[in-house]
Amino acid sequence: MTANAQREYLPAAGIDACLPFYDLITKLMGADQARRALLDQAALRPGQHVLDVGCGTGTLAILLKRRYPRIEIIGLDPDPKALARAKRKARRAGAFPQFDQGFSDALAYPAESFDHVFSSFMFHHLDREEKARTLREIRRVLKPGGQLHLLDFVAAEGNGGFVSHLFHSHAHLADNLDGNILALMRKAELADAKVVGRRSTLFGLAPVGYYAASAPSAVASKAASFSV
Repeated sequence: MTANAQREYLPAAGIDACLPFYDLITKLMGADQARRALLDQAALRPGQHVLDVGCGTGTLAILLKRRYPRIEIIGLDPDPKALARAKRKARRAGAFPQFDQGFSDALAYPAESFDHVFSSFMFHHLDREEKARTLREIRRVLKPGGQLHLLDFVAAEGNGGFVSHLFHSHAHLADNLDGNILALMRKAELADAKVVGRRSTLFGLAPVGYYAASAPSAVASKAASFSV
């Protein structure tokens, strides 16, 4: 954790000065509706353990806890200022996820800890190697049969300019193609990697994609080990 504390990261709003406006900007872009649709795709049950990687100011983690008060939810982000804002929002909402500081590609949790892992509007911040390490870590902490639910901007001609200026991540966003994301999921040994859906935000200027994958079940993993 001390080594990770020295790492650089991209703040949720691109620069710290924009953080107070981040929730308003993303709300206007339609991010809240997109996140609610992401939750609708997950079959969550009481008692399950859920991780939100790159939780930023905590919008998804708080929504999860309000909708499913009997789940255990952890929101993870490297930005202490965003996490402080997330905790204040949680107190106002009367919902109390656990918020941890850390990086998505170096998760400080035991293997097979979570039934579901969520990621919303974070993946495009990462370069290709960070994406690969993040997915390997997600695969490691998912329980057998556990599910990954990912929502992010999709690279497409005409949408890079505005989004890149807003999030300061154009170079990484350009890599956010369906084929690249699915290939990285499969390389991380996540099963059933697929595009679940697509929707528009910001009046159609910034399309987003929904992706899903799962950790192989215990039976499938055992069968694979026998086949090697």
